[in-house]
Amino acid sequence: MKLIDISAVMILLGLLLGFVGAGGSGFIISILTVVFGYPIHIALGTALAAMFFSSLSGSVSHYREGNMLLKSGAVVGLAGAAGAWVSSSWSTLIPEDKLGWMTSGMLFASGLALWLRMAVVSRRPGASVNQAPPAAKGVRYWSFALLIGVVTGMLSGLFGIGSTPFIQLGLMLLLGMPMRYAAGTTMMVIIPIALAGGAGYFTIGYLDFRLLIAVVCGTMVGSYIGAKFTKRVPARWLKTCMVITPMMGAAILLL
Repeated sequence: MKLIDISAVMILLGLLLGFVGAGGSGFIISILTVVFGYPIHIALGTALAAMFFSSLSGSVSHYREGNMLLKSGAVVGLAGAAGAWVSSSWSTLIPEDKLGWMTSGMLFASGLALWLRMAVVSRRPGASVNQAPPAAKGVRYWSFALLIGVVTGMLSGLFGIGSTPFIQLGLMLLLGMPMRYAAGTTMMVIIPIALAGGAGYFTIGYLDFRLLIAVVCGTMVGSYIGAKFTKRVPARWLKTCMVITPMMGAAILLL
């Protein structure tokens, strides 16, 4: 019965996530811990593994639209997977109460990073949409790609968050990707990070498959419906909701 309730709540949450186009791992963590009383380590592992499914479907769409730089995404994603695998085991060393505060802080930081990403895009509107993708070559380029992957992967594995704003900022600011390619490539990057991080939590006993199924089914149904409303509201409202959503999850977690 509890899993049915979780699925119902996740459908409602999915409406919001589908509307703003967010992965929502932080919000999932908050709901599972605060509302349903799951230990935060279980919530982290479940939220991280759930991102694999949402990112997979999003990646297929972006690939068909030609929004991905496959070679760059593969390098960043594999480096991120290594970081997520290693850092997922570190979470067991952090007490639950402190881990909750730290995860909440990262969600607030994620909202600020998302706002910064929008600020960067607004200052380069032409480049962010129409600019050709950068040439993926040189030691500097690939060094930055590895750095982005390792850092964001470790953040994801340790705190169970998607790190989407951080990845996109890194791709745009360090690798020079236009927004279109940064968005599509980020979806590809999250797949190995979520898979490795979820596997890491599974090996240390913090992944509940029945709970994962309930979360995935609920959020996928809700996200599909919520996405229908994205084009039906003013852009200013949508941007505001995108920034506020991770901060709402952080505020709930602080309870």
